[in-house]
Amino acid sequence: MHKIFRFMMLSVMLAALMLGVFVSAAQEERVLVIGHAESTDSYDPARGFTQTTGFVNRVTYQTLVTFPDENASEILPLLATSWEVSDDDLSYTFTLDPNARFASGNPVTAADVVFSINRLKNVKGNPSFLADVIESVVANDDGTVTFKLTRINPAFLNLLCNYAFSITEAAVVIANGGTDAEDAATTDAAGAWLDTNSAGSGPYILESWEPTVSTVLVRNPNYWRDREVYFDRVIVVNIPTPASQKAALEAGDIDLALDLTADQIAELEGNPNVAIARFPANIVHFLLMNQDPEIGGIVSDPRVQKAIRLALDYDGFKELWGGVQPAANLAFGLLGALGEEDALDRDLDAARALLAEAGYPDGFEITLSYPDFSFQGVNMNINAQKIQSDLAEVGIRVTLNTQQLQIGLAEYRAGQQGFAYWFWGPDILDASDFFAFLPGGKVASERTNWNEGPAEIMELIAAAKVETDPEARVEMFAQLQRFNQESGPYAPFIQPAIQTAFRANLQGYIWHPQWLLDVSLLSRSE
Repeated sequence: MHKIFRFMMLSVMLAALMLGVFVSAAQEERVLVIGHAESTDSYDPARGFTQTTGFVNRVTYQTLVTFPDENASEILPLLATSWEVSDDDLSYTFTLDPNARFASGNPVTAADVVFSINRLKNVKGNPSFLADVIESVVANDDGTVTFKLTRINPAFLNLLCNYAFSITEAAVVIANGGTDAEDAATTDAAGAWLDTNSAGSGPYILESWEPTVSTVLVRNPNYWRDREVYFDRVIVVNIPTPASQKAALEAGDIDLALDLTADQIAELEGNPNVAIARFPANIVHFLLMNQDPEIGGIVSDPRVQKAIRLALDYDGFKELWGGVQPAANLAFGLLGALGEEDALDRDLDAARALLAEAGYPDGFEITLSYPDFSFQGVNMNINAQKIQSDLAEVGIRVTLNTQQLQIGLAEYRAGQQGFAYWFWGPDILDASDFFAFLPGGKVASERTNWNEGPAEIMELIAAAKVETDPEARVEMFAQLQRFNQESGPYAPFIQPAIQTAFRANLQGYIWHPQWLLDVSLLSRSE
C-alpha cells in the first residue's frame, strides 16, 4: 500500500505539472519533460556545483569556449571567436563574438566577462576553487579580454568549458544584489534571485525552480546563435527513485528518464515506445577515509585504508552496473588515466594481514555514511549494502548511515565525515582533475584533511601542474595514481556505464562527459 500511495502521489505531482503543459499545447507549445533525481544546490553559476546544475546551466548560460556537442575532443569557440596565448603560457586573450547577446537582448561585453570571473572568484562558492589559477582578468580597450594566470596550466582552456565559468550579464546581476568585489562572499545577495531566474546568453531562460519538485526552462526569444532549438519549454521533474522514473516513462508522463538501473533498462528492451542509449561514463564511485584521526578514527590509518581497498569485490560491482574498474580516482578514459590492467585485485588474505598489522586482527566496527540517492541508474543503497558485505569478509563490521542528500553533501564538503561513500565526476576533462585527490587538493584537503604527502610526491605534484609535454604528463600522472593506490585515503571501486531511456520519438539525445545532457539538441519526430 505504501508503494501504491507513493506512486499515486507521483502521478498527482506529474499531473499538476503537466496541466500547464496541456494548456500550452493548445497554443502549440512544444514541451519536454525530464525525470531526474535532482541534486541541485544552486543555479547561480558562482555557487552551483552539481550534476543537475550542470545540464541546466549548460543551456541557460554560455562560456567563452566549449567542447563539441558529442565529446570533449577539442576546444571550440562559443562566446569568444578566437584566442591567443602568450609566449610564456601565462596570458590568454579572447576576442568576443560581436553578435553575442544576453537573453535581455543586450550585447555580451568584455566588462561582463570580467564581472563574471571576478564574482566566481570572490563569492567563494563551491566551484570558486576552479578559478584559483586566475591571477587577474582585464577588459582591454579593443574589447578583448585577457586572463593572466598564477602559473602555467596546460588544461586552462578545458577548465573554461566548465559551466562555473558561465558569463552573466553584469547589470542584471548587480540590479538583483550581485557584486564582484573582493568581499562578495559576504556581500553578494544575488544567489536567491539566480536560483529562480537566469542572466545568461543560452538558448533557454530559467523560469522557476521549486527545490526537490521541478525546474522549468523556457525558450530564449533573443537567442543569438543560428541553431534553432525545438522545445519551447523544458520541465525537469524531481523523481528520486528509478522505479518511479521507469513507470512515468512507460506511461508517457515523461519523455526522458536519466536515472534508471541496468535491470530496469533491460526490462524496457523491446518496448516499441521506448529507445535506449548507452555510453561509457566518467563518474567514479569511491569510499572516503578521513585522514584526521579525530574524525576518521581507525580508517585514518594507511594500513587500514589499503586493507579496505583490497577487501572490495570489484568484479561484483561491474556485474551490477557494467562499466570499468578505475585504477584510481582519475576517471578511466581521460588522457593519462591508468587502465583496468593496473587496477587493484581483490586479496582478502592481504587485507586481513594489513588489519592485523594495524592492530585489528579481529576487525572492527565502523559507520559508513552515504546519501540515499540514485544517480545515472546507480543505486547507492545497493552499493552500500555490498560494501558492508564485502568488508564483513575481513572482519570489518559496517553500520550503514543513510542521509538526505543535501545534509550528507554539506558534511562531505565540510570534511566532517570519517568513513563515507560518494561519487565524483571530473570538473576538468583532463588528467589535472586528479590533483583534487592528491595531498593539498580540493577533495584531499577539504574532504579528507590530507594536506601533506612525502616530499618527493609534493615535488612531483608541483612539476605535473606545469608540465606541458603530453608524454611527460602521462608518466607523471601514472606515478601519482600508483602512489594513491598505495597510500591514498580513498577506495575507488566502480566507474559505471551510463544507460538512458527515453520515448522513441525523442531525437538528438547525446550523453556528454562535461554537462551530461544538452536539451537544446533534442527534438521530437513529428
